[in-house]
Amino acid sequence: MSSLQSYFSIIKDPRQICKIEHELLDIIILCIVGVLCGSEGWHDIEMVGHARLEWFKDRGLLTKGVPVDDTIARIISRISPEQLQSCFIDWMKSLAQETQGKVIAIDGKTLRHSFDKKKKKSAIHMVSAFASANGVVLGQKKTKEKSNEITAIPELLQLIDIKGGIVTIDAMGCQKEIAKKIISKDADYVLAVKDNQKNLHEDMQDFFKTARELNFKKINYDSFEEVNKGHGRIETRRYWLSDSLDSIGNVDDWEKLNCVGMVESERTVGDKTSIDTRYFITSIECNARNFGNAVREHWAIENKLHWVLDVTFREDDSRIRRDNSSENMSVFRHIVLNALKKDKSVKKSLKAKRFKASLEPNYASKILSEIF
Repeated sequence: MSSLQSYFSIIKDPRQICKIEHELLDIIILCIVGVLCGSEGWHDIEMVGHARLEWFKDRGLLTKGVPVDDTIARIISRISPEQLQSCFIDWMKSLAQETQGKVIAIDGKTLRHSFDKKKKKSAIHMVSAFASANGVVLGQKKTKEKSNEITAIPELLQLIDIKGGIVTIDAMGCQKEIAKKIISKDADYVLAVKDNQKNLHEDMQDFFKTARELNFKKINYDSFEEVNKGHGRIETRRYWLSDSLDSIGNVDDWEKLNCVGMVESERTVGDKTSIDTRYFITSIECNARNFGNAVREHWAIENKLHWVLDVTFREDDSRIRRDNSSENMSVFRHIVLNALKKDKSVKKSLKAKRFKASLEPNYASKILSEIF
């Protein structure tokens, strides 16, 4: 992994030069080390600094000692989140993540306890891009106040490298301009369709209803089925993909729309069976197996990112909320998550790896040496 230190050194220090005692980069690295070792608050980060002070000084960091928790909080809360995000994304680009043919899932997550009633500050909502194959975060973008993911997604797409990848987004991101942005960056899309695109949704429902009644006679299509059993349930997923678009209205309004797809999930638990049907538009070729893979891998962002941030990093429980601190700490968690994913020397959960890093300085140093 390329040196994160060189990328973050360009961040502008928000303090007056005459008041600088501890270097900004030292404090940023201290926070990342703190998150790696399980810190959940500013005091925890200060304690990790004292415990790992020798490691820092060996690298020419924290030469004036460890700043107190309030100093750490004050400085991190004043760093420009846009600059920090940009540095993180540039760092990920430098790692030359292979996106050709890979699924890049984009989805949003609210940091539940980042609100501040006294300052009338709402909880922040972050949109992340997640490379499903290797489980790393490529970038993230905060949605603007009184806005939603529709405005943040194009901005995030502009920042990250998605060339050759397949971008998957839920129904909120099923927008003509978003599809156009994805194609303009030499990638493909698989977008979920619901009632926010009412006419398109109804056309697709009618098309697949009629096609199935006719057993897809004279309709070009591909299909694929998979069955999973375990934990007392049987789940069957059926995928259909068709590039016969004559009955779908306003197809030309969607950049490079090549196929429409349907997914039917049938779940049986005991003697109860439920069926869920979803619809998608896509620019990929008419291959149901590839389509099914993209749909499945999209949910990895829930299981391998959002769930991990909540359970392993306790992000939703975090009370860090001062000015820009919630957003900036989110970046530090993503850095640590990517670093832990990169490490293959220990075959344990991410939670166990963080605990090991807090107990064993040598293991923590091994993780950190790969990014600094």
